[in-house]
This record gives sequence, C-alpha cells and structure tokens, in this order.
Amino acid sequence: MKYYLIAGEASGDLHASNLMKSLQKEDAEAEFRFYGGDKMAAVGGTLVKHYSELAFMGFIPVLLHLPTILKNMRKCKEDIAKWNPDVVILIDYPGFNLDIAKYVHKHKISKVYYYISPKIWAWKEYRIKNIRRDVDELFSILPFEVEWFADRHYPIHYVGNPCVDAVYKGVQEGKSITTSNNKQIAILAGSRRQEIKDNLRMMLEAASTFKDYKLVIAGAPNIDVDFYKRFIPQGIDVEIRFGQTYEILQESCAALVTSGTATLETAILRVPQVVCYYLTAGKFFSWLRGVLLKVRYISLVNLVINEEIVQELVADQMTKENVIKHLRDILPEGSRRQKMLDDYERMNRILGGPGASERAAKEMMKCLKG
Repeated sequence: MKYYLIAGEASGDLHASNLMKSLQKEDAEAEFRFYGGDKMAAVGGTLVKHYSELAFMGFIPVLLHLPTILKNMRKCKEDIAKWNPDVVILIDYPGFNLDIAKYVHKHKISKVYYYISPKIWAWKEYRIKNIRRDVDELFSILPFEVEWFADRHYPIHYVGNPCVDAVYKGVQEGKSITTSNNKQIAILAGSRRQEIKDNLRMMLEAASTFKDYKLVIAGAPNIDVDFYKRFIPQGIDVEIRFGQTYEILQESCAALVTSGTATLETAILRVPQVVCYYLTAGKFFSWLRGVLLKVRYISLVNLVINEEIVQELVADQMTKENVIKHLRDILPEGSRRQKMLDDYERMNRILGGPGASERAAKEMMKCLKG
C-alpha cells in the first residue's frame, strides 16, 4: 500500500519513523512519501519537504510567514492528489494537518488517519467537528483521550505512548532506567527557535547559581550551535550536545524542561524536572490561559496523572527566582525529589509498556483491510 505521512516537528519525525518501521513489518510492499524529517528519511521513501521549513510558532511568526505556510499547504495538497495514496497519516501538527484532512476528505482521495491526536481537549475544542467530518480513524497516545472523545461521540483507538518506545530504544532495549545522582543539570529548552529564544537564557541563569553542578544543553535537531550561543549569558560555562538527549538526561540528576513531549520523556527516564515556559506579556497570557485552556496543566506528565506532580512555571510564573527555588527542591537532598520520583512510577504504570508503534500499525492495517 501507499502511505503519505505528514509530521511538522522533531517529535513527530521520531514517532512517525517508528510507525513507518512497524508498517513495513505489517506490509512488505509499503511505499512511503512524506513531509517530515531525517529519521523518517532514514526508514525509506520520499521526503517531499523537511519539517524545518514548516515549523513556525506563535502569532507573529505565523503571520510573517503566512505566504510560505499557505504555499506549503498548496504544494502538499497537490502532491497528495498526484501520488494518490491508499491512506494519509497525519501526525499531530493540527494547524497544518487538519487543513490537509479537509482537502483529502473533500476530494475523496484516500482514507485519513490521525496518529497522535491534536490536543483539542486543551483548547480549540470546536475542532472536534472537523475531525468527525474529515478523519476516518484516530489513534491516541494518551489514555485520558479515550473517554474525552467518547463523550463527544467519536470513538478512537488507544495504542499506548510512543515516548515509552523511543526512550527504551534510546537507552538500549532491556537496559534498566535508574535515577542519577550525578552533579549535572540537563537543559531542554524546546525544539523551536522561538522557545529557545524565550527560555534558554533564564534557564541557564537560574541553573548556574548551583555552582557545583555541570550544565548541559540537549541540542534540538536542525538548530545550529551558533543559535544557542546567542542566548548563553556571558560567564556561564555550559556544554551543548546534539543527538544525545536521552544520554544527557540519564547522566543528570535534574532537568529544566520546556513543555512538550520532552516533559514526558524526562519523566519516563525518572529525572526530576521543573517545567519552564516563559512568554512575553506574561500576565496577559496567564489570564488568557485561564480563559482559553480547558485543562488545568500544560505538561503531559501532569495531564496523564491528572495531578501537578511536576512544577509548571508558565508565563509570568517563570522567573529566575522561581526556577531556582523549585530546582533546589528536586536536586539530591531536595524536599520534593523523592515524592516526584514516586509519582513518576505511578505515571509510568498508567502509560503502560513499550509497543505503541507496533499496536498502531496493526490497528491501522486492520482498519484499512476492513
């Protein structure tokens, strides 16, 4: 069969690549064409557009790059129609992918499957109408989504969380995951330039107050080292390493993490963390969050367990003083460290074990053949 996949960022590239490998096991004649990244390209098929050309974040950057975004959408639609796949598989990235789903459904080109649901339970709940209309099957990676969608009369498939697969493969299958007490703090400042620009400097200023600790930045794919250096305050000694996020986390006793998939990966690896997400006009965004967001938390760790087990410092709550305070609490001998580690165990039991990609591929094949 012919599979057209669309992933718009680094985490989507990773999870899509693992899904592609699993689809190959189920379908020996699988052909892939995709918008994605290096990991998907390594599996095989045709990379039409790299996600680095798609990832615009925030109102102003999106507005400034709107002609490029619209051009990419148009080219993608034309490419799908020309290639005529058996199924289009969308991976997260809702602003782009839901528009593609609408086009594919309207023109009856192929089935539309969504892997890694748009987080419409957090905001933009109205998008459920588009999903009901345009998406044939949705494959969820968060257990609480099953009930949420069922309450809105849209049954979905829960396949487990691919972060579990990615982490265990990243640290070698079968190797035990243990908590480090090394005097090292990991800095994960996001995968997008805007996130790094907004968060990295303050994260480093806070972490550097703990003089006995080594600081290591986990570099994101497709972000060059010179971009990071622009936001490293003078006099702060920090190492930048690329392609070694899991290794860096395993070597570290604590982490400062920008919200996203990385918060879940950090928890799976049992590394105590503080979630940091600075936004300009913080007080306004804090107010807006209360108005627009339909959930209490922004980190996947807290959402999975439905408790604030990791501290979230968002918008005006992210100050250097707050980061220092909460980081101190989770360092070795810190007052909240053991409680967080215990809560991680509960979260990991809820997520379940590895195998999400394989289960998703099997479910997709069952639906396609059905």
